[in-house]
Amino acid sequence: MSRIGKKPISIPAGTECKLDGMTLKVKGPRGQLQGDFHPNMQIAIDNDLITVKRPSDDRIDRSLHGLTRTLISNMVIGVSQGFSKTLNIVGVGYKVDLKGKALNLSLGYSHAVDYAPPEGIEFEVDSKKNVIVVRGASKQAVGQVSAEIRKLRPPEPYKGKGVMYVNEKIRRKAGKAAASKG
Repeated sequence: MSRIGKKPISIPAGTECKLDGMTLKVKGPRGQLQGDFHPNMQIAIDNDLITVKRPSDDRIDRSLHGLTRTLISNMVIGVSQGFSKTLNIVGVGYKVDLKGKALNLSLGYSHAVDYAPPEGIEFEVDSKKNVIVVRGASKQAVGQVSAEIRKLRPPEPYKGKGVMYVNEKIRRKAGKAAASKG
């Protein structure tokens, strides 16, 4: 048995799960998520627990077992607590503002970059510290939006300026002057 796959998922109070064939709909205080899962997996909802079982010990079934359980767990956590990622903007003249629901980023280009959030994602901005917090119910969507914002101006290795995740370590390089000395 998969160590992760065999753990049951507890459904918190205020969260509602409905299974229709291989489609699971999860509804909670932070929104609603829906996921389609592989037909080999057996998903069961009993009282306040969701369990995932696999039909055989084939290699594919073993790998799908843990994956399915983790995806369902992320859906339940997302609609009850939500997920967030924090990004820092480092650099002279780089700044971020919230214009309505969209981000207005000044990242050293000749124009400001506007980034509108997809459905289910919201932004929180601290303009003084140049910090963006991306929040949402879907872990995948929060990560995707954070990666797209980071991609607008990825951190560069010489001065370390750009858009980066909090706690991200930038591998710094020595400049030309340090390289020619020795």
